[in-house]
Formats: sequence, C-alpha cells, structure tokens
Amino acid sequence: MRDPAIRVEGLHYRYPDGRVALYGVDLCINAGERVAILGPNGAGKTTLMLHLNGVLTATSGAIEISGITLTRNTLRDIRRRVGLVFQDPDDQLFMPTVAQDVAFGPANFGVAGDELAARVAAALAVVSMTEHAERSPAHLSGGQRRRAALATVLACEPEILVLDEPSANLDPVARRELAETLATLPATMLVVTHDLPYAAQLCDRAIVLDHGTVVADGTIAAVLSDAELLAAHRLELPWGFTVPAR
Repeated sequence: MRDPAIRVEGLHYRYPDGRVALYGVDLCINAGERVAILGPNGAGKTTLMLHLNGVLTATSGAIEISGITLTRNTLRDIRRRVGLVFQDPDDQLFMPTVAQDVAFGPANFGVAGDELAARVAAALAVVSMTEHAERSPAHLSGGQRRRAALATVLACEPEILVLDEPSANLDPVARRELAETLATLPATMLVVTHDLPYAAQLCDRAIVLDHGTVVADGTIAAVLSDAELLAAHRLELPWGFTVPAR
C-alpha cells in the first residue's frame, strides 16, 4: 500500500505564551483527497495548517508527508511537497512583478533557466494570470492577488496544497473563478475555511476541529447535513443552502 499523503499522530502545540492550540490531533489523508478543515475561530485550524510544512514545530507528536517524517533534516524536502497558500495574499506577494513573485519559490529550490521560465509560465496559465505577469501585485484586484498567490505555490509543483480561507474577501465572480481553478488541480488538497458552501463545492470529505481536537470526520454531505453538529461548533449554513448529494 502507498503511504498516505498526510499522517498526523498525537499532534500537540503550545504557543510561547502558554496557550495550547492543538491537543493530540490525529489525521490520515490519502493522495488525491480534497478535504475541508472546518471549525469556529480559535479551533486550531490555521495552527494545524502551519505544522504541515514546518512553519510551526510541534510541541509533541509526529507528522509524515508521503511517508517522510517531518524533522529538521527533512524540512526542505517536505516544503517541496507541501504548498501553503495563506489567507492574505500580501503574505506571499512581495516582489516588483507577479512573474518575479511566481519565480521566487522554485528559484529558492534551485530551479533556473528555461525550466524556471517554463514553470512560471505554466503556473500563471493555470490561474489565468499570464497577461498580468509584468504587473505589480499592488495594482491587482483582490481576486487577482489571490490567484497570483496560488501561482507562487503551484510553480513549486507541490504534491499537497493547503489553502487558508481561499474565498475570504472575494466578490462572487472572483470566488467562482478561483473555485473553478482549484477544481482542475490534481494535488491533494486541504481547504481551511468557514465558507461551508465553498467547502461543499470543492471537497468530498470534511474534518471538524474545535478546541484543538478533531470532533468529526466524514463525507462533506454527512457533516454539513448534521445540524446538531454544526450548531455545537458554531458552524452555520447560509439561509436557503441545500447540501448537494454526492
């Protein structure tokens, strides 16, 4: 059997101020799955996300990516495999042009010359940003910045994509366009979100996190149809939304 794309066992994390954010999280996610990570504010969702490529270091527990245990010695390899797309695109866009931002990650991993140019072109094409390659990120719309930030990660060709609130602050058209782009990507995908309809559109499985622990794990339809579960963890579907059958 192939190793799962992500295995998390007994993950605990305590912030330097003493606040415990994760209490023994266990997860197993197979290659190709699209999984929504749901939960109220302060549940530990973003903290979990930041562990998956070593931005944060666990207080205790273990993380494996494609069978490779995350350690100081494997960190560079893990970061090639796991791409994080942050909630705020400005956390990822800091170069004078979009193309330079997209080139930054793979160049850091040693990609150069024609291969680097090809990766930049391919990543921009996937997110429909080719015509904006030489523009300053500061002059893009919110939706364009979100797609440019995604391109900076795609250019590194990760096996796993982890997206933090990808639909936040997008207008309806930009929201739809980004969902259509994400739906075409072959990578294993974790979508950290409060946007339950967006989770239903993109994902087949949902994990609910609250107070630093996993409280539910099932199909997206089963989780979103459980009104008692949603209410207990401060999650709510928009008025009139019907959970689609899968």
